[in-house]
Amino acid sequence: MPAYKDKAKGTWYASFYFENWTGKKEKKMKRGFKTKREALEWERTFLQQQTADLDMTFESFVALYATDMKGRIKENTWGTKEHILYKKLVPYFGKRKMSEISSKEVMAWQSEMLNYRDKNGKPYSPVYLKTLHNQLSAVFNHAVKHYKLKANPAAQVGNMGKAKGREMLFWTKAEYLKFADAMMDKPLSYYTFEMLYWCGIREGELLALTPADFNFECKTVSITKSYQRIDGRDIITDPKTPKSVRDIVMPDFLVDEMRDYMKQLYGIGDNDRIFEVSKSYLHHEMDRGAAAAGVKRIRIHDLRHSHISLLIDMGYSAVAIADRVGHESINITYNYAHLFPSTQTDMASRLNDFRKVDL
Repeated sequence: MPAYKDKAKGTWYASFYFENWTGKKEKKMKRGFKTKREALEWERTFLQQQTADLDMTFESFVALYATDMKGRIKENTWGTKEHILYKKLVPYFGKRKMSEISSKEVMAWQSEMLNYRDKNGKPYSPVYLKTLHNQLSAVFNHAVKHYKLKANPAAQVGNMGKAKGREMLFWTKAEYLKFADAMMDKPLSYYTFEMLYWCGIREGELLALTPADFNFECKTVSITKSYQRIDGRDIITDPKTPKSVRDIVMPDFLVDEMRDYMKQLYGIGDNDRIFEVSKSYLHHEMDRGAAAAGVKRIRIHDLRHSHISLLIDMGYSAVAIADRVGHESINITYNYAHLFPSTQTDMASRLNDFRKVDL
């Protein structure tokens, strides 16, 4: 494992041959190391990754995991995963060898995460704790499945936290109408919230809408994409799930509102975004409008919950609602079960009548 001194620059470089996945020999070179030791360490790590030698460190395996996974998932999803990998996992497990990380060490890491408190004394939420553990387990699962690690120590320990999110908040129709009235001083804000509440679309789906998505004759809006702002770039991706691709029929008043709104957008192209605002803008306007209207502050995503609760109150089935909002009906039933009217008494009564027929 040779390393060489670059006399002109006073730094070290690694230069060597390795066998790639096709069996062909390739030359590898990397410059700019301050010491010979750093150059040799880089070469050793590179060769371990090429041969999937699980004597490599957790940090080195995470780099390999990133190479394997980054192109397979959405950019915004990878951004979240990457943050957890390098901010919450690598600092703790980074220098440990993959083959030597035990369930006991995972338990110690869990304890550290459970005992964490920020400057205000606030711990990680149960949902976030579960997310942290899931990401750690995903790394080890990848090593088990593809690189012959014997067992997943994170799976042996079991999860921490819980999957259930924060309390589901929503506005009644009366609360939303108060809020909407307070928003009418800013047409842009008013129309964004009208679409969110009366169509139940996601924030990213709203911000990706273009004139071409609207068919005013059929009174529909097509949801085919989602907007994200990543590292200062506007990114248009596929919607969250295949089920999310859908046509939503708008009520007549909303058709009229959106037609009027688009007439105000001078020179806009068919494929230009009609709501060129940021998520932070929407959050600021939510703060402003809720305060002005005297209604409780909810999250932007809670407008989606509000739409679903409105449809439940109007008597629509989970299947019909799921088609409109781009959910699986089982998720509607599970997440909003407490909002559906109970039919247990009616079921029992009809079972009584059914049995009497045979007596």
